[in-house]
Amino acid sequence: MVCGADALVWTLAEELANSRHRIRLTVITPHRIRPDVPDLKLLESRGVELRQADRLDERAFREAGLSGATALALVMPDDMVNLHAALCAREVEEKLRVVVRMFNTGLGGSVSRIFPDYVVLSDAQMAAPAFVAAALGEVAPTHFRHDRRTLYVAHRGDVADRDVLTTLATETAGEVAVLPVEPDPGAAEADDLVLAEATGRPPGEDVTRRLLSRAGRRRHPLTAFGRALRAALNRKLGVAVVITLITTVLAGAVLNAWDGTEHDLWESIYVTLMTAVGSSDVEEQRNAIAQAAQLVLTIAGLALLPLITAAVVDGMVNARLALSQGRPSGPLDDHIVLVGLGNVGTQALRQLHDLGVRVVAIDQNADARGVKSAQKRGIPVIVGDASQEETLQAASIATCRALVVLSTNDPVNLQAALHARAIRQDLRVVLRLFDDDFAQRIESAFQINTSRSVSRLCAPVFAAALLERNVHASIPVGRHAILVGTVTVQPQSELDGAPLSEVDQAGLAKVIAMSASSDEWMDWRPDPRRVLAAGDQILVAARQRGLRALAERSRG
Repeated sequence: MVCGADALVWTLAEELANSRHRIRLTVITPHRIRPDVPDLKLLESRGVELRQADRLDERAFREAGLSGATALALVMPDDMVNLHAALCAREVEEKLRVVVRMFNTGLGGSVSRIFPDYVVLSDAQMAAPAFVAAALGEVAPTHFRHDRRTLYVAHRGDVADRDVLTTLATETAGEVAVLPVEPDPGAAEADDLVLAEATGRPPGEDVTRRLLSRAGRRRHPLTAFGRALRAALNRKLGVAVVITLITTVLAGAVLNAWDGTEHDLWESIYVTLMTAVGSSDVEEQRNAIAQAAQLVLTIAGLALLPLITAAVVDGMVNARLALSQGRPSGPLDDHIVLVGLGNVGTQALRQLHDLGVRVVAIDQNADARGVKSAQKRGIPVIVGDASQEETLQAASIATCRALVVLSTNDPVNLQAALHARAIRQDLRVVLRLFDDDFAQRIESAFQINTSRSVSRLCAPVFAAALLERNVHASIPVGRHAILVGTVTVQPQSELDGAPLSEVDQAGLAKVIAMSASSDEWMDWRPDPRRVLAAGDQILVAARQRGLRALAERSRG
């Protein structure tokens, strides 16, 4: 049974409906769901039963036939609704595998400790690294632990050959091949994406260091001073101050040149400044040009002092307002503009900040989930419509390094991306869209760097958890998700007695390691000729359908 109200409920139901297992699937949604969710009635032809309930309580679950069910997925977009529904479901069916979607990872951890049989997953936490990596043009420092080892994702050129476990993806002529046949050592490319073992250093250290250096954490102090000065001065006030200063300098130069007295440099400065502040007397014996210069200098001096005072006051007021409102206090450069502070946007914002990248956030709602998180980190937030060009201009879109659009409104996301491209053609744009096919076509038609569907990235992990597959991590590669999971060989199954080499299928699944039923240790360099036996466990990197096929072949 699957319960939800947004894009994830459709994608997850589709994943399960396409499974080769004979699953009796029931989907429960509220009467009103997001308008961009496809018609779930399209799944009825595949045997999916549809029900509607605005409140997920015991009555709703009993009427939907939860009693006797084997698994329940609660993927509503509200943590409290999911938690309440999980507690109600236990009253209806105690022996039930429950997969719960939660944004608040702290709450999710507490739920996992109280109910060890619950699987708590965060789609935002799973999807955010893919968007962060696309924005920075790098591999996200994804890592996970297994069998007392830390495994991480990196480019082949960033790790030693002895630490590489398997190749996850290669790129040839712009085409990305996922889980390819392992290349020969001499033919391997430095930019191939690999799964490696961290030995003696933190996972992703090289990648993180490169990201931090590109983020420009260490900047020249004069650059920072110039940025602060530009931020403090109002444009019109600054122009007035500059004009008055130029007039003062020119009038002082004329006065010293036509005064009839030779002055050294210090005396020239002294006479100019004293005259500018009104400390000069009437000099009838001076020639007309010197008198005119003295008159202009005195008037300019009278204007200069109030202007300087006004500039200082205006700069302080602007800085205080910017700090109190969280908006940018002036022009920025080499930053990332992040649109949308919902679940995924908030996770991406936190990761970018942790990597030392400067961020300017935009959201239509001043009370959006991530606004407080941004304010706590000192990240400026612009409350406005990102589909409007003036909002993007306020975020200094012309000088940013990338635009990441993660709101849940596809039309707004697309308009923001196109407006940004109109302002700057070479801008890196990372776009979130619901429909994966639409995202791919948009990426091709409008030369968007990356467009992805969050639900498409995360649904395979939720489906694997429901089907009791032992999934340890999900690795985003382009629009694809590679699952790292364990398959256990059952007696009398297709894999029982087969060589390990039969598990490898290019584009679908690759063996990482294996553990024999009689061994307590895991072989990280297994011989592909090894014959499998009942009880053997195989650690694989696989696509969703590849893991599904292996699970079926491993059953007796």
